Amino acid sequence: MIRDILKNNLAPLDEFIFGTADLTGLIDKKFGEYRFGISIGRRLDDRIMDSIVNGPTLEYLHHYNMINQELTEITGAIQNELKKVNIDSIAIDPTIAKDSGEVDKHFPTLTVDISHKMVATRAGLGWIGKTDLLVSKAFGPRVRLVSLLINQRPDNNSYPIDKSRCGKCVICVEKCPAQAANGVLWNTKTHRDVFFDAYKCRDKCIESTKQRLNTDGQICGICVSVCPIGKKKNNRLADAGI
Repeated sequence: MIRDILKNNLAPLDEFIFGTADLTGLIDKKFGEYRFGISIGRRLDDRIMDSIVNGPTLEYLHHYNMINQELTEITGAIQNELKKVNIDSIAIDPTIAKDSGEVDKHFPTLTVDISHKMVATRAGLGWIGKTDLLVSKAFGPRVRLVSLLINQRPDNNSYPIDKSRCGKCVICVEKCPAQAANGVLWNTKTHRDVFFDAYKCRDKCIESTKQRLNTDGQICGICVSVCPIGKKKNNRLADAGI
């Protein structure tokens, strides 16, 4: 039932990935009965992503914002359809690149209540890469994510992915202008701070956005662009489960 609702609202279907997950014990108790999740990913345009190998462009910034808006609208439609079959939901909006003026450098953490990447790994859509990206099996990291929490167990949950499949590849680590990653492989027992410095990434994104785009914000995308799994010609690697 839930999968049918998702398929009916994700068009064109081959530009999306989706899955469901049991999040029991993984999210704050304040969410109460909403212990199950839906993860949806929207593919990013290959031409645009190929163009930002050296840094963000205005076209990429526009595409990023457009996809986020599209995902927000889609989740609203899905919520309405879920409600018709007596399933209540909470939409978790796409993570956005904040205006640099909103950043508090003294805030103790850059974590959020609900991690889209965590929901996606629990839904079996991919794993966390060395630069803290969701590397999806279908599109590599070239994907934007949105999540919904629901109060009923889905018909069938996917098999969670518990560890990285990046292997010895360090392309994103070497190309990161912030030098925010150290190459340590992710697994569910490894805290993000062990392998990735989110503050270094954030600060370099602010700097790059200002210098290259002459605007405030936080966007880069180089690690997304260079990942070999995400490149269109290498999607066969993803199909093979690498």
